[in-house]
Amino acid sequence: MSSLLPKPQMRGLLARRLRFHAVGAFVFCFGSALIYKFGVAEPRKRAYTEYYKNRDPIADFEALREAGVFESVRPKGK
Repeated sequence: MSSLLPKPQMRGLLARRLRFHAVGAFVFCFGSALIYKFGVAEPRKRAYTEYYKNRDPIADFEALREAGVFESVRPKGK
């Protein structure tokens, strides 16, 4: 004698799978957003803050002027 296979669930199958995958997608997206925020955005903000805290725009301008980058500004002493 052969044993009967259980009948597959047909009603509500799509709804059950969608619920499972929707929760998984939400968790994945939220996790990805957190990883990006704390792995990329926050270190970038700190780097920009540190750069502009120690930056001297006048010294940068003088160095570029002495290097002859600007066509309309002559180096000092010429």
